[in-house]
Amino acid sequence: MLGMGFPALLFGRRRKTNPTMRAALTLLLLLAAVHAEHRGRAYVRDKVCQEFKTLGKENFRTLTIIANSRKYSNATFEEINHLVHEIVSLAETCCADNADPSCYDAGSSALSAKSCSKGSPFPAHPGTAGCCAHEGLEQKLCLAALRHPPQELPRYVQPSNEELCQAFKKDPKDFADRFLYEYASSYSEAPLPVLLGSTRTFLSMVSTCCISPMPTACFLKEKLERKSFSLLTLMSNRACSRFMAYGKDKLTFSYLTSLAQKMPSASFEDLFPLSEDAAEVFSQCCDSVAEDCMQKKLSEHTAKVCAALSARDERFADCCKGKNLMQNYFCISALPPALAPKLPEAQKPTSEQLCSEDAARHAKRYLFELAQRHTNIPDVFLSKLYDATENVREECCFAKDASTCLDSKRQKMGKELPPFLEKANRLCRQYTELTFLDFKKRLRDSLTQTMPAASPELLEQLVEQRADFASTCCSPNSPPLFCASKVSSELGDACDGGSCLLG
Repeated sequence: MLGMGFPALLFGRRRKTNPTMRAALTLLLLLAAVHAEHRGRAYVRDKVCQEFKTLGKENFRTLTIIANSRKYSNATFEEINHLVHEIVSLAETCCADNADPSCYDAGSSALSAKSCSKGSPFPAHPGTAGCCAHEGLEQKLCLAALRHPPQELPRYVQPSNEELCQAFKKDPKDFADRFLYEYASSYSEAPLPVLLGSTRTFLSMVSTCCISPMPTACFLKEKLERKSFSLLTLMSNRACSRFMAYGKDKLTFSYLTSLAQKMPSASFEDLFPLSEDAAEVFSQCCDSVAEDCMQKKLSEHTAKVCAALSARDERFADCCKGKNLMQNYFCISALPPALAPKLPEAQKPTSEQLCSEDAARHAKRYLFELAQRHTNIPDVFLSKLYDATENVREECCFAKDASTCLDSKRQKMGKELPPFLEKANRLCRQYTELTFLDFKKRLRDSLTQTMPAASPELLEQLVEQRADFASTCCSPNSPPLFCASKVSSELGDACDGGSCLLG
């Protein structure tokens, strides 16, 4: 099988930590330094050459594809291919026993120069021109720091078994390269060890089942075996995308509102420590190269959630019955929001509380209570309230007349919040409860009433726009940055134009 050009690291069945995997993870971090020598030229050269020799050329090349597909997640396959070819050639030439000591430095300088040349074949980036205005080490450090924003809506779609085998048999090496590029660029925020494990088991599955006499049965068995890997990749990519977009404190809020909507009967004191624990897991593991960090820490977190909540809610109890803690976590994450209970109005924090040392906790408690009462509103909408609260605190708490400033903002928020919540709740509730065709019909009827003079073409355009927004942003796992801008444009008319606190 290896004679057909498959990288051994990815097609192997190894499950335990081994020197090759550790070398791979080290390499993935070092590859970002190909343009840079901020720890010394000899250090980078020696480390890259050490890993090149440990891994061998094919595994080095494979991992270079993963590293650069993650870093330049919006690049084309051809652009990644060009870059990978140059990096591997540089390592192969300059890591030879008889290579000149200046080979690596000269080669990496040439690579930087090529990045700055007109019509460069490498991944395009808006920051490249700015980096190329510098020279020497400063230019290399600048180029090394460039990174594409992640794909908020992963574009990888797994082909059918037949299509997989057809592409695999036609050209195994090209099939593996394209899969690694597509998968790593689509799930670029998943931790490196998770991504490595998932790609390794997938390529192993394809190489095994496409030469099996019973491929259908083989694929079924293999997909069941790698289910945890594929789900962990999906879930950790979502969570780490949120962590990168939100930061630890806002992620705590996001997780808190999600739990509050799944179990609105639970108290703030029940759920807030679990939310802090989840944010701590992602802060530790999203950038970690420890092979089992995400799986180990997330399993420990799931055990805490199950211990705290399974006795209070049947749905959580059902999810927590399984022996596989990762499967239990996936089950809990997939739970839809519960019906909103009838509760008294949420208590707004006082001016003194908003400007106290414990202001962040008071703000989260209020937003938690709103989430309990509006279980159909996903956190991309509620995060607008979080941002507005943070902005008010920053603007007013250090103002000369903090009390007047806060009173003014409180009045303004009192006018804007009810229509904002009502619009978001109605839109996402209808999207969740109706079929997509009925949902679009309801949108069309509503827009016809509010815009009687609009042409049929404009109405249809607005229906499609609003339906696309709902299908993307009413999901609990909606992409945070993409939806943040969409929420402003779609629900901006819930308040007074440019003066919106929630804009």
